[in-house]
Amino acid sequence: MAIVDVRILVEGASDVEVVSKALQGLALGSEYNITISSIIPTTNVEIAKSAAAGADLLIIATDADRVGRDLAERLFSELSEMVGHVERMKLPLGHDLEHVDVELVRKELKNTLVRAGLKSLQILPEYMALRNQLLDLKGRYDGLAEEYKRLHEEYEKLTKAYEEIKAENDRLREENEGLKALLENAKNIFRIDEAWKSLFPAEPVPDEAYIGKAVEKLGLAGRVVVGQGYIFAEDKALVEELLKTVYLSLAIREEPPKPPESPKEEPLPPKPSEEPEVAADPEVKPDDIEGLLKGL
Repeated sequence: MAIVDVRILVEGASDVEVVSKALQGLALGSEYNITISSIIPTTNVEIAKSAAAGADLLIIATDADRVGRDLAERLFSELSEMVGHVERMKLPLGHDLEHVDVELVRKELKNTLVRAGLKSLQILPEYMALRNQLLDLKGRYDGLAEEYKRLHEEYEKLTKAYEEIKAENDRLREENEGLKALLENAKNIFRIDEAWKSLFPAEPVPDEAYIGKAVEKLGLAGRVVVGQGYIFAEDKALVEELLKTVYLSLAIREEPPKPPESPKEEPLPPKPSEEPEVAADPEVKPDDIEGLLKGL
């Protein structure tokens, strides 16, 4: 059990001697579980405030006359909020230790301590009620704190889910806007194979990348878009013009022009001065000789 801190406030130094003498015959620690930490001789309110602040029990010991009573009332009003409890103690008139009945002072001091204790007992039921109310409020607070923690965690989860759903909603909205624009311009979208076959039924459909390259070479970027097997253009005539250009380009690539033939050189007539050539090893047949003889 904690020791109760008791401080006694008196009017002057002579009262300190009287009270100290009266305390010598009291076993306050064993009987009342209290200790007198200081006896303060002053009538100055500011000094009294500084010396008494924080005491469990403050005893204001003044003379029993009107002056002492007025002083006690003034100190009580100034100090009651600074200590746990304030109790008034009346000292016998006279400050001469030799003429003061110390036993009477001791008795008054004990009665003061008893009154303080009885007052504490009187407020004990109220204290217990307040304590129970405090415990009840603490229990409710702990329950609310736990509920707050659970709700906060749920809030965090819902916030995260909301952000994810919001991001998905924004993505779908953007995609929907794109699809909406695509639907609005659906009349300007043409399948490559269908558009090509409508112009060149017997020809194979060219590669989509080749058509896209033609769009860049012809400076049609922005007006014509090729991809995913479709052509997007401002009108069908532009698509037909593009495909005809592609067809012409492919035809030129498949049949390159033949280079021109060089002119044939005619044999020169023999020069008159030249002798007829004689076979190096002629083979004369009988029929050839007979023919020559007939000619002669």
